Amino acid sequence: MFSLDETIPDIVLYNNANNEFNITIATKATLHYSGEVTWQPPAIFKPVCHIDTTWFPFDEQQCKLTFGSWTYPESLLKLDFEEDNTYFEERINDKGKIENLTILDDGIDLSDYYPSVEWDIMSRKGHRRSKNYGSCCANLGNYVDITYDLLLRRKPLFYTVNLVFPCIGISFLTVIVFYLPSDSGEKISLCIQILVALTLFFLLVMESIPAISTTMPLIAKYLLFTMIMVTLSVLVTVCCLNLHFRTPTTHRMPKIVKLIFLHILPKLLFMRRPLGIDEESFRRVAIRKSSRLDRISLNYHHDHRVSRDLSRKIASNPEAESKDYETPQVKKAFQNVCFIAELMKKKDRDEKVAEDWKYVAMVLDRLFLIIFSISCIASIAFFLQAPTLFDGKQPIDLQYRPSNVSNYVVPHTVIPPQYVQMS
Repeated sequence: MFSLDETIPDIVLYNNANNEFNITIATKATLHYSGEVTWQPPAIFKPVCHIDTTWFPFDEQQCKLTFGSWTYPESLLKLDFEEDNTYFEERINDKGKIENLTILDDGIDLSDYYPSVEWDIMSRKGHRRSKNYGSCCANLGNYVDITYDLLLRRKPLFYTVNLVFPCIGISFLTVIVFYLPSDSGEKISLCIQILVALTLFFLLVMESIPAISTTMPLIAKYLLFTMIMVTLSVLVTVCCLNLHFRTPTTHRMPKIVKLIFLHILPKLLFMRRPLGIDEESFRRVAIRKSSRLDRISLNYHHDHRVSRDLSRKIASNPEAESKDYETPQVKKAFQNVCFIAELMKKKDRDEKVAEDWKYVAMVLDRLFLIIFSISCIASIAFFLQAPTLFDGKQPIDLQYRPSNVSNYVVPHTVIPPQYVQMS
């Protein structure tokens, strides 16, 4: 009578993430003519792995699966690799002690492996270790465990298309804010909409990665930097709009502001006012002169007749004429003309100051347009820091991938190829 329960060693996964340490599926074993018994039960292992999201979505994760006997020491159970192409190596463990390890580069057989659509296997080393647990089993000797180190690299295509590119596109919209004219009245609305869109993307990224407080993901750094830029763009836009709508009755332009924003910065930013103040004044004077000439030509005959009568009157009685010019009506008319002239001059000065404030706001828009453009382009360097972007190492699971992955169906039930009925 042969009992399989008596020959199955209690091999368990040490770093198990759930409470099921034993293999619960009872499958048949294979009994060979030489007396060798082979038992290959299907199992799903969930190990505890440290997740490092520093370079997400261009990250690599290292996961370890440590198998060993929970009861039998090395003297009672021989646990070793099946292959012979192993080598020895000395390593220093976490406690600073030297350990002798047996290393196998191809520790896991991938002949029945179905490729993952999210991860690539970069390495699958296995190492055998003999360790003495002095706290509980010092008198029983050393216990053997075999650890498989899996180096997994994330396939970044999905996150690049759905997260990285939209985030970069939205960040470049902050540049459009400073190109939009202040008179449009939509600068603040555009800034707020960009900020809301980035906030939604930030929440989407936070749902896609584990909640880890030790490191900040790469894409989260980029989104946080972009949100800071958009927030600054809102503040700068408010300042530009405040300058744009200033009037001489409420604000007076300081000389230092006039020197920097009207003379120095426009030259550095290659800006030129479309219509200068001198040309504008010249145009207004020309219009006034032309209107005066028109009025003179229309009333030529009337003025000529009045001038002749006035000349005869002055020649006959000069003192009386001087008294006529000093009448209250003439003085009132002269004062009104002077008032109108001063009013027109004040209006021209106010318009000139208002145009200067608008030009200062335009210079600020151009300045921050250049600054934010450089910042958006330089922010792409966040993603260039990921070491996997410049690593040309090919995944080792490429040779195990089927020719047509889309038509490859994963079997739901794994049936052992052979059964042996034991009694």
